[in-house]
Amino acid sequence: METFDVLVIGGGPAGYVAAIRAAQLGFSVGCVDAFTRNGKPSLGGTCLNVGCIPSKAMLDSSEKYEMIGHEAAEHGITVTGLQADIATMLGRKNSVVDKLTGGIAFLFKKNKIKSFHGLGKLVRQEDGGWVVDAAGSEVKAKNVIVATGSNPRSLPMAPFGGNIVENSGALEFDKVPETLGVIGAGVIGVELGSVWRRLGAQVTVLEALPGFLLPADAAVSKEALKQLQKQGLDFHFSVNITDVKDNGNNVTVKYEEGGNSVEATFDKLIVSIGRVPNTQGLGAEQVGLSLDERGFVKIDEHYRTNLPGVYAIGDVVGGAMLAHKAEDEGVAVAERIAGQAGHVNYATIPWIIYTSPEIAWVGLTEKAAQEQGFTVKTGQFPFSANGRALGHGDPRGFVKVVADAATDRVLGVHMVGPNVSELIAEVVSLMEFGGSAEDLGRTIHGHPTLTEAVKEAALAVNKQAIHM
Repeated sequence: METFDVLVIGGGPAGYVAAIRAAQLGFSVGCVDAFTRNGKPSLGGTCLNVGCIPSKAMLDSSEKYEMIGHEAAEHGITVTGLQADIATMLGRKNSVVDKLTGGIAFLFKKNKIKSFHGLGKLVRQEDGGWVVDAAGSEVKAKNVIVATGSNPRSLPMAPFGGNIVENSGALEFDKVPETLGVIGAGVIGVELGSVWRRLGAQVTVLEALPGFLLPADAAVSKEALKQLQKQGLDFHFSVNITDVKDNGNNVTVKYEEGGNSVEATFDKLIVSIGRVPNTQGLGAEQVGLSLDERGFVKIDEHYRTNLPGVYAIGDVVGGAMLAHKAEDEGVAVAERIAGQAGHVNYATIPWIIYTSPEIAWVGLTEKAAQEQGFTVKTGQFPFSANGRALGHGDPRGFVKVVADAATDRVLGVHMVGPNVSELIAEVVSLMEFGGSAEDLGRTIHGHPTLTEAVKEAALAVNKQAIHM
């Protein structure tokens, strides 16, 4: 029986990073992963194969299409005969995925990680380790890391299939639907809705909650909603879905809104109402692995489950279902197994939505900070006063800094605007070191850059902003 120091079940962002870090630390490592793409094994999990990466590729393609069609004229560029070649867009998206998933396979070989394609199942504890069914072959490991991720949650009345799709299906439409329904106004819903709206679809978003992006700072969610509505996304909130029917050539959705019964028909329907932990086939019940009432694997602060030598990380343990959170947990758990002090600071995990304008935040909102007992002071700076944003022709949005009035320590930063997915990293670093608004405001930023909006917002916390 083949033996490993560490066996990882799952090859997504949590699992493959844990495997690589464990190998770097000198462990013998195996990884068993069941993901198949185009009939072949494909490491990287949902994120690389059908989630984060392909969706960003399609967002980029569709944004370029919209820019050429609607914004190029402002730059003195005239275009005639503009067309969207969906097959080529999908091919480009697939090539990006191929490069990255192939890159993980290369890293596994480089780090001498044994890869098994198929399901991984905990079988029994034996001689201080665990016997695992790794794709049909029993192997033994001193330590097992469960990183099996999550799956899209479906509506009971609307199983996936046909014209009702989840994130992966929404990235494979062979033509632009004339009408597209989206149930769920979260990250996946608005990103994928944006892709097809830019390419010509009439998009309607149905959301059960009473408002848009409620976890975000109120000023950011208000501005983001305004911008997305201006683009043509039709949002409906406080909606109760009562029936969904795939008619073969379209989908009928019945829902209640404002006391009224409404019926709408769409060519395609995207359901994006969250994700559920993937523990099917793991053998949790047989070996006594503890799950919570929602099916997530229970862990302590060191990622240990109730079973000795078995750890769990990533989406399968709940919390923020973000690839970068999962990756950091992968590093932390490998280091914990090695006796080091692996750690993830959950207070500084950035959240990013790749719409146009982009949305990003980290730390506490103004409201949350006040609810936690802080007396806060805030600073805000608009991209309309930023030279680089104006030069780009995209002055939408702003940066908002929330700081502790007593200490000036930055508690949170919230952004909506151009390229804020990149700008957020600076303030994450600052917050990791307990930095203040003054620290951020007195740091020299290049000119002209979008990052100057971050500097000015920090200066505005203490009423020292120069350019407004």
